[in-house]
Amino acid sequence: MSQPPGSISPAKPQLPAAKRKPSREEAEAAVRTLLAWMGDDPARPGLANTPRRVVDAYRELFSGYDADPAAELARTFEDVSGYSDMVLLRDVRLESHCEHHIAPFSGVAHVAYLPDRRVVGLSRLARVVDIFARRLQVQESLTAEIGETIQQALSPRGVAVVIRATHRCMALHDVRQPAATMETAHFTGVFRDDPHWRQRFLDSVRTQGA
Repeated sequence: MSQPPGSISPAKPQLPAAKRKPSREEAEAAVRTLLAWMGDDPARPGLANTPRRVVDAYRELFSGYDADPAAELARTFEDVSGYSDMVLLRDVRLESHCEHHIAPFSGVAHVAYLPDRRVVGLSRLARVVDIFARRLQVQESLTAEIGETIQQALSPRGVAVVIRATHRCMALHDVRQPAATMETAHFTGVFRDDPHWRQRFLDSVRTQGA
């Protein structure tokens, strides 16, 4: 076991110095404002506790802002008995929200890396996916953030990430395509530069109906 040298944490989203995080009371007041803007009465019995419930739900849905994905990869293992092939974690379920409409999107992530001495527990890779998913972003940046964080933390020979997801906003707007699936990919190292490794990864995640 070893700790990677140096700091590997990417810049965590921070509020500007002149800003402060609103209090829970302010967050609940904002929900009441939205309810009134929609045309309902926030004080009626059916909505009286809605602001509290919404804030509780948002705290869980966006808990990724309070976690450091790179820290999940800090504990690594070097005794891999000469293993030098691809490590692939497939079908990691993710639930996220886009930054444009705070509309949900969900799907699966496939993550692989080619070790260079260090490996990490597979559950840690899933945690990295989950932490980034529990923040507002677009799918493209989510895919890149996962890949670059693993690359920085483990210094492998390469990282590959593919995400396939359906977006609720595709059903809400004029396009009316709720079943449309978006696929994004991010490659570093040998997966970016060597067609053999990239194709091997893609073939692996596209088998068995993945």
